[in-house]
Amino acid sequence: MQEYVTMVIAMNVLEENKNHSLTSEPCYNHSSMSTLSVKCKIVPDAITEEKLSRTAENFTEACNYALKVAKEKNIWNKFSLQRAIYKELREKFGLSANLAIQVIIRVAKRKGRRAKSFKSRSVTYDQRILSVNLDKEIVSLSTVNGRVKVPMHISDYQRRMLHEAKSIHGGHLVKKGNDWYIHLTCEYDTPSVIKPKGVLGVDLGIINIATDSDGETFSGKHLLSVRERYRRLRSRLQKKGTKSAKRLLKKISGRERRFANDVNHVISKRIVEKAQRTGRAIVLEDLKGIRNRVRLRKPQRTTMHSWAFRDLIQKIEYKAQRTGVPVVFVEPKNTSRTCPSCGHIEKANRPTQALFKCVACGYSGPADYIAAMNIAVRGWAAFIQPNAGAQSATCKPQTVIQFETDEILPGPPAFL
Repeated sequence: MQEYVTMVIAMNVLEENKNHSLTSEPCYNHSSMSTLSVKCKIVPDAITEEKLSRTAENFTEACNYALKVAKEKNIWNKFSLQRAIYKELREKFGLSANLAIQVIIRVAKRKGRRAKSFKSRSVTYDQRILSVNLDKEIVSLSTVNGRVKVPMHISDYQRRMLHEAKSIHGGHLVKKGNDWYIHLTCEYDTPSVIKPKGVLGVDLGIINIATDSDGETFSGKHLLSVRERYRRLRSRLQKKGTKSAKRLLKKISGRERRFANDVNHVISKRIVEKAQRTGRAIVLEDLKGIRNRVRLRKPQRTTMHSWAFRDLIQKIEYKAQRTGVPVVFVEPKNTSRTCPSCGHIEKANRPTQALFKCVACGYSGPADYIAAMNIAVRGWAAFIQPNAGAQSATCKPQTVIQFETDEILPGPPAFL
């Protein structure tokens, strides 16, 4: 006679948000538009470069002037600020009408109370003062000395991204070192959101950057060693303080950030490709404010504050949007302390950073994998209860699910 084995899964029971009519269920078979920034190197000649430099300097001086007026008169509304300084910006700094408006928008957006000043690093363009000839690969920009046309030096990837774009809505002109770049704001058609057959839970961490509910782990040891190496190098150079040390500091600046950015791109691509291939949604923890909530020893604080989790989440989100994969965020509380077998929640379930072992039933496994399974379960609850908000997920009394089988099922639920 078959016995009924009860498997208790730590599922969230989501409370219906009575004050909000929208649901957490994605609108399937509905296409939308997404916006991405495509970075392209431009190669101006000497005369054009002088015009671009003068435009960047005047734009920055105009931003600082607008910021000063906004602080003195306490004007932070875009339209009020425009009435107060628009004519002065055009006359005093030689800006075109649209560049003057972009100055006002930048100051109003930044809420300059928190900004001391602006540096001469970028100029904002809208579609009326920037245009791109994709066939000739030339960008046309408005400057304080009239319109200039600058050739772009782009790769096949950038070329494909620009040709696939439905429209280009402007961009940002940026000078980095001796090189000039234009960050073009491109709009794309996104495919219909798929109706998921299951979910892929993803736990984010520092030792392991990401672990999914299939058990695949993306180690962060190499990234941590690179960060530590650059940290030691910066410390030595700053202590020296010589001219050559300062030149080397300038040379290595950004290397660590670029390396971390590349790692996050690779991981996010792998996660989204797996979810798309298997027809699953991606479930992530809502980590907003985690740096303020977590208490750490002094040696751990630098590592925590250099953790680029938000960058990884953003990359997963935009890659998922472009492939039609839904992304759900859930409450992270107790995801690594909840037993997926019996539902017991206790701090003692984590004897070490890497290991999970339930003190109630003895179920054990890698802590990050256990957390990823619990994240997936909470995410699936958001899909099967469409009238509830996934972001309001909390640990409620456990849901008991019975399976008719001859064996005890120690693994994750079937929908993972």
